[in-house]
Amino acid sequence: MRRLTVFTLLLTLATAPALAAAPPSASGKQAGSAMTRFQRDLVNVLVLRSEARPLLGAALLSRTLPDAPDYVGFHSLITRAAKADDAGPGVYWAQLVDCDAEAGACPNTDALDALKEKAPDNAAVWLMVLGQAAHARDDDAALAALARAAEAKTFDDYDGVSLQALTRASATLPPPPELYRDHGPASSAAGIRALLVFGLTSFQPMPGFQATAALCKKHEDDADVRGQCLQLAKTLVWGSSPLARSLGLHLQATLSGDEAARRKAVEQRRDLTWQVQNFGRLTLETQRDGKVATRLLKLAANGGTRMSLILAALRESDIPRHAPANWEPDGHKDAAADS
Repeated sequence: MRRLTVFTLLLTLATAPALAAAPPSASGKQAGSAMTRFQRDLVNVLVLRSEARPLLGAALLSRTLPDAPDYVGFHSLITRAAKADDAGPGVYWAQLVDCDAEAGACPNTDALDALKEKAPDNAAVWLMVLGQAAHARDDDAALAALARAAEAKTFDDYDGVSLQALTRASATLPPPPELYRDHGPASSAAGIRALLVFGLTSFQPMPGFQATAALCKKHEDDADVRGQCLQLAKTLVWGSSPLARSLGLHLQATLSGDEAARRKAVEQRRDLTWQVQNFGRLTLETQRDGKVATRLLKLAANGGTRMSLILAALRESDIPRHAPANWEPDGHKDAAADS
């Protein structure tokens, strides 16, 4: 399965929490407790709001809180957000994980039905359906979902919506000084906010990326399915997330009949890995440098997508979009040449 190396690398990089939830120092327990109190205070203020966006921010903040009362729990808050007059697909997307995984009841059926109705031209919705079908080992349903995804005009996993909601929610109250002084988890108030924003968005719902890659590989000798996979790839390379772009480039690199197109996709995957790794380093730098934290929070508050945020952050930090000629992905020396 060597041809999946770069795609798997991007999957690991883009889904791993960007920032540690608590510091590993001797004062870690105390700082972790203070961070939990700060999250709880933010939620207790935001729970009074009735608009979808602040309720979404509160729901995302509450998801990792231990022993949260029902009225400020994730289920209660995301349900309220979904029922708000100004609720949109970004809220329904976050609601997909409001389900019982142990009972096999994921993703949330009501949220998925709402997305099918309100965002039928979003490939992310149908890749979520595809992943569900693959989990059920229903190849026909997976192929039907692939066909719908291939017909879609956009790909948006609404990560930018969650980033914006969390960024604004984190500014509702100032972080307590003990969190960024005396060996706290960050060196500034902005660093504490960045810790929450970029850490908690790692819990976003995940479409069936790997299932899609596997399905296209399984049916690569079927001209119709191969064509659908390549049509989907064109949408994914302009998608909202690095994972979508990674999958799109992977499909082009492995399924395209044009050798030049395959080589171009491999090179673009290498650049994408460079972009994701450098953005990861910037998010870690927010813990030490308040100016970096402030820049990233400002970009996240402006909205957009995860991909647009990554590229804007690199540009503002004078980091080139293209990897140097002699650069190789961390720990994957053969990944750049993989095809």
